[in-house]
Amino acid sequence: MSGVGGVASDTMGDTAGGDVDSAVERLLAADLERRPRADARRNVRRLVVAARAAVAEIGVEVTAHEIARRAGVGIGTFYRRLPSREALLEAVLADTIGELVTAASRAADDPDPWHGFCEFAVAFVRLRSASCGINEALGGQCRLALDAPLAELREQVRLLVGRAQSAGVMRQDVAWQDVPFLLASVMTGERTIGLRADAEQWRRNLRVVLDGLATTGPVPLPGSPPEEPAGVQAATAAE
Repeated sequence: MSGVGGVASDTMGDTAGGDVDSAVERLLAADLERRPRADARRNVRRLVVAARAAVAEIGVEVTAHEIARRAGVGIGTFYRRLPSREALLEAVLADTIGELVTAASRAADDPDPWHGFCEFAVAFVRLRSASCGINEALGGQCRLALDAPLAELREQVRLLVGRAQSAGVMRQDVAWQDVPFLLASVMTGERTIGLRADAEQWRRNLRVVLDGLATTGPVPLPGSPPEEPAGVQAATAAE
């Protein structure tokens, strides 16, 4: 099992910043009657960047006013430059799902099928844990037109799982449809039963899931376990 001792390296760009050019072009293409001026393009780009950050932090219910505020433009500019709030969110989320598709495609090119799958798993979980909006979109909790990018992502997951199983590095009794649910289960809240996890708890959870999927032995867990409350730590030390 190669290259996943710390689960794997991060393969995604910054969730809020990212590569926004595709979303910008998608939105500008809606206005086919005229060539957008440079200031119009700048405003659309600012709105896309702001929407990406707002969707990550707030989720798909973020308002047009909040996105405009973060972009530093008026609400009138928002609706002059964009068809609708939904069109902006669809462009942003489709691009973000597209990043996962790209990560899966890159993983499929990895000569080591298990390493490639693990790299994709990190990208998938990292993005879900960092963005409320993409978590909602992947979970089917929004009413946006994302069927096409989600179908493409499903196909990529199917191919990655099939490749790993054909190579004998992933257990055969797991269906590819199980895998997105297993990866989604890795995310956790900050607290449970009085214990507090750090922001990297998902990496430990993911390592356990990956070891459960693999046909080889376990790899050491990354990071540190969750912290007990201070009073409990003191009582334990005194015993």
